[in-house]
Amino acid sequence: MSATAPSDLIRIPVGTAETMREIAILVRPASASNDNAAFVWLGGYRSDMTGTKAVELDALAETLGTECIRFDYSGHGVSGGAFRDGTISRWLEEALAVLDHTKPKSVVLVGSSMGGWIALRVAQELKKRGGSPKVEGMVLIAPAPDFTGELIEPHLTDEQRQSLAVNGYVEEPSEYSSEPDIYTRDLLEDGARNRVLTGIIETGCPVHILQGMNDRDVPYEHALKLMEFLPADDVTLTLVRDGDHRLSRPQDIEKMRGAIMGLINK
Repeated sequence: MSATAPSDLIRIPVGTAETMREIAILVRPASASNDNAAFVWLGGYRSDMTGTKAVELDALAETLGTECIRFDYSGHGVSGGAFRDGTISRWLEEALAVLDHTKPKSVVLVGSSMGGWIALRVAQELKKRGGSPKVEGMVLIAPAPDFTGELIEPHLTDEQRQSLAVNGYVEEPSEYSSEPDIYTRDLLEDGARNRVLTGIIETGCPVHILQGMNDRDVPYEHALKLMEFLPADDVTLTLVRDGDHRLSRPQDIEKMRGAIMGLINK
């Protein structure tokens, strides 16, 4: 995670009283003549807005003259708050607060891993509000909707379940960090309240899913399952035979850029 805050960082308060935390945002303004939908980066679990894909999204926005909005969830990157307090509801609240603060008229949501779940929930919540800002499209990279109940809980050992009951959390070795991944009881219970793979998901926009077939964190079968819940949308699935969970290689970035360009040129 990034330890240094850029000088043009915006910080906004989210929550009240004991739930108050400061969320860090980076906004690349659109050029005067550009009215494309703003790109909004929704990162994954324990990732931040300075990761490879987020930075490449910002670079594409610069090339196109398009607005780009990046932020760190609480407990991530340079935002405030404790990581162990994080839940899907909490991070969803922050994503919506960022949109309320930046006020784009329309957006393309680019969600990676857990960010794919957040993107789907953001679309649902914006629809309840009346659809502002309008979601023009989504690019979901190795999306992990419902990962707490679908990919974590079924594989917990008896010892880990005991740790959840007694300590309120469980730790697992991380492939990407020397620090273990931490899954709290609150995160798992809140994940159940935010499930989306329970019926038809109507995003109201085109969706392009990029999924590696060598993904050991989110199996490609999970992307196939997600497609079953998106029958009302124009959905494209690109399977990358040798792609892993990160999909951050130059050839993967080109696929991300191509998926975004395909959406804004529809």
